[in-house]
Amino acid sequence: MPVSTQIKELELSSPTVAGSYRTGSAPRVLHIVPALFGASGAVGGAERYALDLARHMADRVPTRLLSFGDNSREEIQGRLHIHISGNPYYVREQRMNPLSWDIVEEVRRADVIHCHQQHIAASTLAAVLSRMMGRKVFVTNLGGGGWDVSSYISTDRWYHGHLHISEYSRRVFGQAANAHSHVILGGVDTEKFSPSTVKPRRSQVLFVGRLLPHKGVDNLIRAIRPRTIQPELPLTIIGPMLHDAYFSELQSLAAKRPVSFRTEVSDEALVEAYQNALCVVLPSVYRTMYGEETRVPELLGQTLLESMACGTPAICTDVASMPEIVEDGVTGFVVPAGEPEALREKLLWLQQHPADAAAMGAAGRKRVLEKFTWPEVVERCLQIYGGFHA
Repeated sequence: MPVSTQIKELELSSPTVAGSYRTGSAPRVLHIVPALFGASGAVGGAERYALDLARHMADRVPTRLLSFGDNSREEIQGRLHIHISGNPYYVREQRMNPLSWDIVEEVRRADVIHCHQQHIAASTLAAVLSRMMGRKVFVTNLGGGGWDVSSYISTDRWYHGHLHISEYSRRVFGQAANAHSHVILGGVDTEKFSPSTVKPRRSQVLFVGRLLPHKGVDNLIRAIRPRTIQPELPLTIIGPMLHDAYFSELQSLAAKRPVSFRTEVSDEALVEAYQNALCVVLPSVYRTMYGEETRVPELLGQTLLESMACGTPAICTDVASMPEIVEDGVTGFVVPAGEPEALREKLLWLQQHPADAAAMGAAGRKRVLEKFTWPEVVERCLQIYGGFHA
């Protein structure tokens, strides 16, 4: 049967929403993400964002999440129904660019489709199907992508709205003046990520994230002096090794310095590391130590939010979205990118002013509770889903 015929039959057999939800019922929301990064030990933003948003949305409205993997399976996390579509077709063998007929069925049974990543074939197909079936379709860019028709033509208007996780994201994708673009921000589970009431903090500097050159971890290590130089500032680096040459460089820089690497941690150990740290540092750069330019080093800065939720001061560079997260001098510090001495100065200040550091941590927790909780992000999404009229 031709594809167009199959889609037409699905369209006729399903209740159309034509820009409004089914009478008297909550919208059925489908999230589509190319790969599911939700296992214990995942760190960083894109690894958690789509799954956490869907989990919390499921507490408000019927929600499903469609992702892709080697084997098909269905599972339930809380109220969220997860469908892993097994053995999809990978466009041009790109593992983050899957395509499956399961997209058709999942779109048919939803009222609202929220794609995570615009420039992949799965999102483009979902957008086309949603328009044909009278569904609402939205997209959030979390970085990355693959080969798709959007490589040749703009698919921006194929979506009813673009939901950005920061003002920086909206600007960098050229949608600051687009009436269909909105900022929904990011969220934190403030019950899981919370201050410790038992263990005191240590003079331990912490980095959490993927070990890639644009993260600027080399500059952070340079800010840590050898063990023979006092005062000592121990550094713990938590994150997966994704760039062999860069990891070797980091190990060489760390020699004779009080630096330790942990490539895998459980969620419980991660929370404990946040709670015990003097501060968390995200030293991302536009220009890496190899001279490579990175246009979009950070779309949000999820680990900064997680640390602030734990009452831990945060230090970031003046790069991309991060100054939207950290209030300089209030919840932590914003320092120039690529300047280890400026970074070390702020690290020592926090070590030497524990009362002020504690106040910054408390201010960070307050800021997260006011602006960056998942229920708040869900509410923003639902308002946007329901506010558009096709």
